[in-house]
Amino acid sequence: MQDAEVSYCEHFFTPEQSDAYYQQLLNGINWKQERITFYGKEMDLPRLTAWYGDVGKSYTYSGIRVEPDAWTPTLLEIKQAVEKEAGVTFNSVLLNQYRHGQDGVAWHADDEPELGLNPVIASVSFGEPRSFHLKHKENPELKQKIILQHGSLLIMGGRTQHCWLHQVPKSTRPMSPRINLTFRAIR
Repeated sequence: MQDAEVSYCEHFFTPEQSDAYYQQLLNGINWKQERITFYGKEMDLPRLTAWYGDVGKSYTYSGIRVEPDAWTPTLLEIKQAVEKEAGVTFNSVLLNQYRHGQDGVAWHADDEPELGLNPVIASVSFGEPRSFHLKHKENPELKQKIILQHGSLLIMGGRTQHCWLHQVPKSTRPMSPRINLTFRAIR
């Protein structure tokens, strides 16, 4: 991809590992229903979220400031596998639970100041496969679509967050839940 460093491993975790992690995360994470203000109206974020990480690694996105919960053994195990592959040490993770097709995340870039210049974002998915769309900020002709599979790993680095937007679109078709973890290094 032009102006980007993106790699995708469809089967980073085995099906057995992925099934186990999915259940552990579904039942062992402190999920929250955050609220956002959109065009002056307060509404529920269209997904459940959780923020885990090292002490003091708070994060602000979409006007929501979150303080980290302490790492769980499951999160640390996943984190170590991802760090080995990415060659990066992460100190936090944003978890999203997409409960059905009407949960999603709109076009955005992970370019908050606390992520620093050219952040590496490592995204792990468990559960229902979902479409992940990317589009270039300056050249709308440049687009990519990836189906994030159960147990997959997507790594975005380099200038990706400066030059591209990404989303997980909503769907009208019935969908089972999906859990996504985006590992980050907060400065």
